[in-house]
Amino acid sequence: MLSELMDQLMLSSFWELGALLLALAYLVLAAHQRQGCWLAAAVSCCVYASIFWDAKLYMESLLQVIYVIMAGYGWWQWRQQGTAIEENQRGHHYSFKWHFKQWVWVSVVAVVTALLLQNYTDADAVWLDTFTTAFSLLATYLVTKKAMETWWYWLVIDSVYVYLYLSKGFVATAMLFVLYLVLVVYAMYRWRVDDGPAVQTT
Repeated sequence: MLSELMDQLMLSSFWELGALLLALAYLVLAAHQRQGCWLAAAVSCCVYASIFWDAKLYMESLLQVIYVIMAGYGWWQWRQQGTAIEENQRGHHYSFKWHFKQWVWVSVVAVVTALLLQNYTDADAVWLDTFTTAFSLLATYLVTKKAMETWWYWLVIDSVYVYLYLSKGFVATAMLFVLYLVLVVYAMYRWRVDDGPAVQTT
């Protein structure tokens, strides 16, 4: 099984591997609350937008474009924020009621979007693609706010992404998301103990 995965990894394109490394750099930097994570994210997302469009994963491609915009927002937000510990003490830890409201409207938007894509496009893996896209946007918003609970979202989302990308033949990217699952746990730990400088630019 491992040798088969490595063979498929070797067939991955140069662009996919480059985007993979930048995406991995994003999460490592984000775990340490370094502002440069947003630059790595923006470049990686530009590459992935093109790759996913060619694979007819239209919602994933759109997600990458929106991520570029959110990376700019995240860069701006983190320049004004303290550490995750400080921000959660200031009320950026959202209540269950707040999360439930987001789940409802995000799910409604995802269902409507999935039905439109299913009936009017040749998009593949419509339901998984759309729901992971919608909830990834919510989770990314929480990252920009340094809300601790964002990492619980990413544990679920990244697990689904592993399956989705393997099914589409993006082995390198699927392996990235396996690493993401490990790094998400690490980020949970770092955000709870790191009470260092509020903004780190490198």
